[in-house]
Amino acid sequence: MNQADAYQQTLDYLYSYVDFSMTRGHRYSADQFDLGRMRTLVTRLGNPEGKYPSIHIAGTKGKGSVAALCQSALMADGYRTGLYTSPHLHDYAERIRINGAPISHSDLIHLVEENKPVFESIPKITTFEITTALAFLYFARQEVDVAVIEVGLGGRLDATNVVIPIVAVITSLSYDHTHLLGDTLAEIAGEKAGIIKDGIPVILSPQKDEARQVIERIAAERSAPLIQMGRDYLFEPQSRSLGGQSLLVWQVSKEDESVNNQGHQKNSKRGLLSIPLLGSHQVQNAATAYAALQVFSRSGFSLRDDAIRQGFSTVNWPGRFEILQRQPAVVIDCAHNRDSALKVRQAIDDYFPNRRAVLVFGASEDKDIAGMFAELAPITRQVIATKSFHPRAIEPERLQEIAHQFGLPVKIVLDVPEALEEAIRFAGNDSIVLVTGSIFIAAGAREAWIALKSDRVPA
Repeated sequence: MNQADAYQQTLDYLYSYVDFSMTRGHRYSADQFDLGRMRTLVTRLGNPEGKYPSIHIAGTKGKGSVAALCQSALMADGYRTGLYTSPHLHDYAERIRINGAPISHSDLIHLVEENKPVFESIPKITTFEITTALAFLYFARQEVDVAVIEVGLGGRLDATNVVIPIVAVITSLSYDHTHLLGDTLAEIAGEKAGIIKDGIPVILSPQKDEARQVIERIAAERSAPLIQMGRDYLFEPQSRSLGGQSLLVWQVSKEDESVNNQGHQKNSKRGLLSIPLLGSHQVQNAATAYAALQVFSRSGFSLRDDAIRQGFSTVNWPGRFEILQRQPAVVIDCAHNRDSALKVRQAIDDYFPNRRAVLVFGASEDKDIAGMFAELAPITRQVIATKSFHPRAIEPERLQEIAHQFGLPVKIVLDVPEALEEAIRFAGNDSIVLVTGSIFIAAGAREAWIALKSDRVPA
């Protein structure tokens, strides 16, 4: 059997287990998402997650960007760095990386084959639990110096929550997976705050009061030092262009607080950071990652500020307000809830003022599609409704019905590559193309654009 076939068989095996991300209407509860299973699994594998220090990141939006920034900075300082994120953009192996390189297909094949007896010995084990354990085991065997671990869903009952990190991070919270995590920000915050461990420092991105108060309470109950962005660390955007942006970030000292109370200028040392990631929300993510790395470096791990600056300036995190081409501009983004759609619209206003968008849109049926259209409608001149391969993808005809409620003209093009080509033709030189609604739509369009570009390159 050739390696391509063996790899596909490995993926088929992984997906043969319960995969809640592919299932409609599942419940987020201890009888479904059982940390006891995960603890049994990692114990039988020798508790690989405890063999290296880690940074653990939860949140509704921004956690992947924060994870990528942390990884890039650690790599720049010479740390052999593992990164675990989900879902993947193009290839399942992207979920498990060391120094930016995905696990090889052969390594994943062999790791799964070796541990099948362990997986098969645990009833009701899930695809995500197996993949998480594979990441932990691979990082241990490859002797990483540190791992950056992104939560999959929620936090409290997530498979990654068996780690005891050096520092935990909770990024921006908003409404998503409400049928699983709760209908209020307080309920969602309670689930995300489940990653807070006794005595482990927590970095908290700016939040609405309803969410912040829950996290403050849980951190206090667990004697976990809480470092809040906007209170303990401050940040200011500086310059921006289509090539990237810069920001200042600094820690607030006791001396600053007394000076500030008198209405005078703060005098803390300010660090200037540059990032290629676009959008004002990425300024917040970069500041949050910077604070997490500062706490990490004060916990017995040397990390130079110039390495952080270098790592941030070279971070690679595709599919997040990524500009594929400039004429006509083609932008893809993995936004999949109302808050992230608002951030995309704000970024369009910042980087392409007074330009209307041809919107290539597809989404999962459980998302707040009306909310996303409400945010994107002011910049949209035409919707191209499409559909990804994902089992939970909503039918384009239903998207058309919702878009019409906002007075938006809609054309249905089922195939994502064809939808992208149609949008580019329709946009001409006067509009931009915006592809969004889910990571699966963004990935499909990105792959189609890469293929289209390669077809146009002379042999």
